[in-house]
Amino acid sequence: MLLIAPGCTAVSANCAQPDVFCVGLVTEVGRRDDLAYNQAAWEGIQQAKSVGLADWTASIETIDARDYEDNIRTFAEAGYDVIVTVGNNSSPATYAAAGLYPQTYFIGADQRQAGNPNILPNLVWLVFPEDQLGFLAGAMAAAMTQTNQVGAVCGSDAWPPMKLYGDGFIAGALYINPEVKATVTFHNEVGLDETFTDPAWGAAAANKLVDSGADIIFGIGGTTGSSALVAAEMRGAYAIGADIDQYYASPAAAPRMLTSVLKFIAPGVVDLLKSAKNAQTIKSDFRTGNYLGQIGLAPFHNLASLISEDVRREMSTLPQALLSGEIHMEEPAPTP
Repeated sequence: MLLIAPGCTAVSANCAQPDVFCVGLVTEVGRRDDLAYNQAAWEGIQQAKSVGLADWTASIETIDARDYEDNIRTFAEAGYDVIVTVGNNSSPATYAAAGLYPQTYFIGADQRQAGNPNILPNLVWLVFPEDQLGFLAGAMAAAMTQTNQVGAVCGSDAWPPMKLYGDGFIAGALYINPEVKATVTFHNEVGLDETFTDPAWGAAAANKLVDSGADIIFGIGGTTGSSALVAAEMRGAYAIGADIDQYYASPAAAPRMLTSVLKFIAPGVVDLLKSAKNAQTIKSDFRTGNYLGQIGLAPFHNLASLISEDVRREMSTLPQALLSGEIHMEEPAPTP
């Protein structure tokens, strides 16, 4: 456990006081400033503080996945009003803590209720539509391909969100161009404890897709996916990142990074902190269950000159069309 709190070494001296609204972040394993989910959640907390939704904020960096329960307990027993946890691996500990500390509000960022038996009145999951994120990536790939072949390198589809990414990628590519060949490769040869941390496999899978003619690679799933982006760049193909802006998170792939499909974690955290503050101060209902976050595209960065106005216009309309149901997501047929 590594505690980071502004201006002191304690969690806080006065969070148990009813007039001090405290928010704590328990990171996914890794640093708070990771250019990924942890940092996005922390930025949301800081945005909330800047507009008066929090009086005190602090974070605990999780060093080992076995520490989730202890890290959450540190904030709960210090009287924090809201505890934000990050990542699917901390979901069981978050759910258990919400049951143990009913006076504390819990926000599970990029987690979901699936697998938990009941909706708790003090717990909300910030979820994202992975099928729609995959759709955006597939659409962008199909709009930009010169070979009419695009590919995705993903972690195991035994993890349901990963299958949604893959299915969405094919659906989005075919939506833009019914003649495009879109291939999704899932890393199913290992268990879920290894599938997202296998850079060698990710690079090899990307190289195989490039060898078969794909000129754009979508990489998703930890270092497995990010290594596919780097491999694409090294082979002269273009890359599309996932969840966060991989232009910054994977600098080795940045020269050939068209864009990334984004989970807007920070705005979702702000919305849910507002719900928690209102629940405490004006006794309104706290959001519970699954709360759907917003999605979109990262900037095109140094490849902006390659993106035509027609492509920009079409891509800008897709997130809302997916959200409204104007574009109906259907599981695509297998690629021949």
